[in-house]
Amino acid sequence: MEKDNASILKIGNVIAVKGRTIEVAVDKMKNASHLLFNGNVVKNVSVGSYIKITKGFSELIGKIESEFIQEDKLNIASNYYNSKNKIKRILSITLVGFINSENQEKEFKQGLKELPLIENECYLLTENEFELIHKFAKDDEVAIQIGTLLNETSVTIKLGVDRLFASHIGIFGNTGSGKSYTLAKIYHELFNQYKNEPKFQENAKFVLIDFNGEYVNPKTNEGTYEKIILEEDYKDEFILGDGNSKFPISKESIENVEILSILLDATEKTQKPFLDSVLNYSSFKKNEFSFNEFIDTEIIKVLLSKKDKNLGVKVLIDLFKDIKDCFIEPEIHDKISSFINENIDFKSDNGSYFLKNGLKGRENQTDNERYPEYEPKNIEVHFYIPLIGLVKEINFSNDSLFNLKLKIVLKYYKDVVSGYVNPEFIGPLKGRTIKIFRQLQNLIDVVEAKSSNTKLVTILSLKNINEQSIKKVLPLVICKEYYENHKINNEKKDKYLNIIVDEAHNILSKSSTRESETWKDYRLETFEEIIKEGRKFGVFLTIASQRPSDISDTIISQLHNYFLHRLINNKDIEAIGRTVSYLDKVSFESLSILPQGACILAGLCADLPVVIKVDKIEDVYKPYNETIELTKHWK
Repeated sequence: MEKDNASILKIGNVIAVKGRTIEVAVDKMKNASHLLFNGNVVKNVSVGSYIKITKGFSELIGKIESEFIQEDKLNIASNYYNSKNKIKRILSITLVGFINSENQEKEFKQGLKELPLIENECYLLTENEFELIHKFAKDDEVAIQIGTLLNETSVTIKLGVDRLFASHIGIFGNTGSGKSYTLAKIYHELFNQYKNEPKFQENAKFVLIDFNGEYVNPKTNEGTYEKIILEEDYKDEFILGDGNSKFPISKESIENVEILSILLDATEKTQKPFLDSVLNYSSFKKNEFSFNEFIDTEIIKVLLSKKDKNLGVKVLIDLFKDIKDCFIEPEIHDKISSFINENIDFKSDNGSYFLKNGLKGRENQTDNERYPEYEPKNIEVHFYIPLIGLVKEINFSNDSLFNLKLKIVLKYYKDVVSGYVNPEFIGPLKGRTIKIFRQLQNLIDVVEAKSSNTKLVTILSLKNINEQSIKKVLPLVICKEYYENHKINNEKKDKYLNIIVDEAHNILSKSSTRESETWKDYRLETFEEIIKEGRKFGVFLTIASQRPSDISDTIISQLHNYFLHRLINNKDIEAIGRTVSYLDKVSFESLSILPQGACILAGLCADLPVVIKVDKIEDVYKPYNETIELTKHWK
């Protein structure tokens, strides 16, 4: 720095060194809000700005955290011409890095190289130095531009692709603060830069879990809005619950005892072991297995051997009612129902079933005479044997989801008639199975093996799913499946998977009371494994949420890069302060007053925390979540 420039930009000297915290006494002639430098008005030091401390040939950079005044006691006896001169202005500064001059080109390095000494001189940053410390991407590094400094819009913020996207990203902020916009912006810039690269399409995969339908092309009865988010050639959209889309899930993933137990809300001690017995039952694993034969040999034939024929009739009536939607031809079920109705009746006063044929010739008898005990030979000849013939006519659906439901229901009835289970304990599980699988059949398509020929981005919209348990479990199943498959198929370490979860508090909440502790633990452990171990396999997580306090501290603390929008709730602010180590005091205290569209950028991709204004993106690429303009629709 030239001597003349140095004298103008010098603002004081170091008077105290307390670890990373440095105190600087400001020269009395440098207390104005602005200075004149080379014909320009330069903003003077203030809280939140940066200064340079020179120590020999070393240049240390610090950020002003606070300032205060002290009385100049050394010259207290002097005759001051102005009482203001008795006061010393002191700056409290935290060291954030240094300017490395080892190479031909200077560069800013984050971290602590050395501490200054007392009386080291302190300077305002020149324009070039200010831009240097905000240059987060090197000249030879591929970068994307995401915005500008909030208070210095002439300084653009570019982030290196490697340091940003080979990391776990957290985007937090209250509703309406701009977090979904930021999420769309950073990935829009990435796709714009790489989407036409064949290697990018071959080696990269993005999966977006969209709880509110903000990233799919919105449709109405009048047609399609002019929003494309991402061009059709690069994305697969699944709008679950709209009656048209079904998401493919591998048979291996759905036939997992942990997933099934969570999906069906199975109790740990009784219902989960039953599900495990269903998945491992030897009869179901036979090459020539037939549901028709199973009903015949393991249910009806067992019932024939029982003395209580009344129980047998009730079981069969309930069984065929429960598996009705698994028939390919509904008329076969109607035929079986008609046969049962024509031959069996129910006596309400003692809760027993009887053969209608037993009423013939007994019209004038008393009730006790008209309803005799079952005769085993009669019930076998007139009911069971004809029913077996009808069972053999059934054609069951080959759909894997229907087959899994059939196995659970049939195994339940098999164990009931054999006396292996108590219906009071397992019956509720059977009821939930029928209800939940009825909903799942409109949402997922169970396949033997999932195709790897998918597009660059898979968007999964859950907006139309009303059942909260399914809305939580499906993303878990899908994310776990992608993660496990990627681990197996990425031996060369050349594949990249980014799982993006918008409104992540829906599935990463640590305080939800709607679920069992077992389900909560499994859910959190799954995502904690992804965020702790995924980096080794090329799997990264991006989460956006308006309630960081609801999300596991382990997950938030393992994130590498943060985009922090306005947060109002004290618990959310405390959660950020407790887990994000990159924030300085000034940035942390500004979280609650950030304007819309502004955020604090902190993490590995930025050498120091900065407040940025996110650049605009074209309207057609914005997420579909704009606040309604009331006056536009009211007049």
